[in-house]
Amino acid sequence: MTSVNLGKQHPDAYKNLIALSAQADAAVEASGLGPLVGDLVKIRISQLNGCAFCLRMHTRDALAKGETSDRVAVLAAWWESQYFSPQERAALALAEQVTELPVPDTRTWDDGSLTDEQVSAIGWLAIVMNAWNRVAITSHYPVAP
Repeated sequence: MTSVNLGKQHPDAYKNLIALSAQADAAVEASGLGPLVGDLVKIRISQLNGCAFCLRMHTRDALAKGETSDRVAVLAAWWESQYFSPQERAALALAEQVTELPVPDTRTWDDGSLTDEQVSAIGWLAIVMNAWNRVAITSHYPVAP
């Protein structure tokens, strides 16, 4: 397949995705989830989708906001570690469920750790992040040292 930069080819659609992304980020913030939960969700979804561009960007963002390298290092196996709070674990499980429909996994997010507002906010963030991963991967965004 020919490499086509989707954002340059259809800039209005790209601008709308930027606006939707900003709304999803605002919803996560307004829901009372900590500022790093959104970054963790973005990193985890990018891991699942194999989006190197987004992984680098969101990992750098999270570290700049004070996330620890230990938590980022074990994020791919978050359920095996004790680094994450029940609320963070619920958000990550929900994000995985949205990303990998259907998920026949035993990891559950519906343990009461998230309010309805937080479930909706993380759901929208996951939907938007999956869209961004697909834009970056399809457009072959460069990832170089």
